[in-house]
Amino acid sequence: MMRLAHATACVCFLSTASLAAAQAQPQAAEWASYRDAYRAVVVFDKYGGHKNHLQNHLQLVPRDPAAMRAALGEGLQLVLSGKTVQTSLALDPLGRGVLPLSKAAYDENAVLAPNRRIGPFSLRSRVTIAPQADNIYDSAELRAACEQALGFARYVDATARSRQCVGVRMVFPKKGVETAVRLRRPEGEQPLPVVAGPAFAGDPETDFPGVTYRFSTERAQVITYSAPLAIVPLFE
Repeated sequence: MMRLAHATACVCFLSTASLAAAQAQPQAAEWASYRDAYRAVVVFDKYGGHKNHLQNHLQLVPRDPAAMRAALGEGLQLVLSGKTVQTSLALDPLGRGVLPLSKAAYDENAVLAPNRRIGPFSLRSRVTIAPQADNIYDSAELRAACEQALGFARYVDATARSRQCVGVRMVFPKKGVETAVRLRRPEGEQPLPVVAGPAFAGDPETDFPGVTYRFSTERAQVITYSAPLAIVPLFE
């Protein structure tokens, strides 16, 4: 069984290119509705298919990437504000955070807004594969996790039914860690190339170091020197 870190239930309410969620994307604004986010997390929570290898996050996506980069360096957070509710959501370098589930926030239709001025933004659902504590990933287990992600994608978007799992993209921080990934086979190990690109298809940021591993019929292990920020399932 895949040795996975605990996958905390997170929430988002816009579709992604990787998962093509069914909700329509609203126009970017400088605040977002908690109720919309809450409804989206219920979709993932109530999904009856296998999802033990998955984690679901909320990603803040700005219209102005430069403003986002500056704000992240200044401690950007997403603030939940209502009549009786006030809390902050920490964001990782990809702009993702965890939404607290609050009946009061839902009843009050609280708002979500950044604590720094970044201009109009949207929130997107990002379902990824949960990381391994030991940074070792068996190819068969990665494929099984990708199939779970594809199952959820098909649950929320009928157009995903024609897609297949082809691999994963491991995304790493831009600085502060060593980005090195090796592919281990019975005949030996080889490094996998690191290529800069967006963490998710359609993201405005395009310079995150990443490694793509495409599935094959052989059994192998993917070994990372440091923990990836995200393991993104790839569908084609």
